[in-house]
Amino acid sequence: MLLIDRYLLRQLLGPAVLATGALAAVALLSQSLSALDLIVGQQQSALVFAKVTLLAMPQLVNMVLPIAVFVAALVSLNRLHTEQEIVVCFAGGMSRWRVISPGIRLSAMIALLALVMNLWIQPLAAREMRETLFEVRTDLASTLIREGEFTNPAPGLTVYAQSVDPTGLIHNLFIHQEKDGGGATTYTAEEGRLEKRNGKPVLTMHRGSMQEFDKADVLNYLTFDDYPYELAPFMRSDELIHFKPSDRYLHELLFPDLTQDWEKRNQLKLLAEGHNRIASPLYNIALMALAFAAIIGGGFSRMGYGRRIAIMSAVAVGFRILGFVVQAASEEAAWLNVLQYVVPVVATYVGLRGIFREKVSRFIDMRLKPHRISRHGEAAA
Repeated sequence: MLLIDRYLLRQLLGPAVLATGALAAVALLSQSLSALDLIVGQQQSALVFAKVTLLAMPQLVNMVLPIAVFVAALVSLNRLHTEQEIVVCFAGGMSRWRVISPGIRLSAMIALLALVMNLWIQPLAAREMRETLFEVRTDLASTLIREGEFTNPAPGLTVYAQSVDPTGLIHNLFIHQEKDGGGATTYTAEEGRLEKRNGKPVLTMHRGSMQEFDKADVLNYLTFDDYPYELAPFMRSDELIHFKPSDRYLHELLFPDLTQDWEKRNQLKLLAEGHNRIASPLYNIALMALAFAAIIGGGFSRMGYGRRIAIMSAVAVGFRILGFVVQAASEEAAWLNVLQYVVPVVATYVGLRGIFREKVSRFIDMRLKPHRISRHGEAAA
């Protein structure tokens, strides 16, 4: 029996891994398309783009994992049942619970993995992604120069560069800065380069000139060989990182700091996200039970199980959509968080009820019935 258990577990594990990888790849492609502005708009490197995309993986995997488990279970079980391997298990004396136990154990392990990802890995990755995106948005130096374009990276600052070579050397640079108290300063330089001095961004200009109108409208003009133009005054140092509910750990969701205005106004939203972190892994078990119900929840059929699979697929999708609806409704009323646990539990009950509603002997009788008829026919002859 242990050999058969391991065989059934392997037959379910392989498709589950493949389905998870396929669906995660599709979700990753969608995420990567939305992150393309990091390269196009913010002029970031491919390394930053890859980092942001990969940091979104834990949340994407948790979203597609129950569906991947359901699809993989349907494919594996349909093949096993069509090739009569499950019928042989029943005929060999295995109970229905013994047949489904490898799949239930697999879904329980996946649910435990999903719970670990929800509680620790996802918020850790999401925080790192949020900090990276914050650095990209507030990195004035990376958005200061756009080849052949006039840009306004900060109020009162206009920058133009004719070209930027692969080494980062800027050619034919123009900078116009308007001052708060009146007056303006214009810089022109043949070359320039973005650098860091003492940890602060500096635009070093070479072979250029400066024209400045002071408050009295007097023009001051000078030329220079090298001039460091500090960018630190234009950096938004007062801006702070704001972590969304998906970026927070469980204790921050269930026990928010109510002395903070945002946490106080969004307490129900944080609470709903916290309960969803705990309840959502249960859908892996629920959808596995529904997949078993679709295949062995009725009699053996030589014509296939398309109708039962379609019905259970609709039921599974309905339960998962209901879960999202309940989560959204929980943001308005705290007591509805109980339903976040009730929905997957009810889905599991529906699946198990469909599996055990008929006796195992029906499967065996349907396979043995043709042989009995032929024997009776020989006896009559």
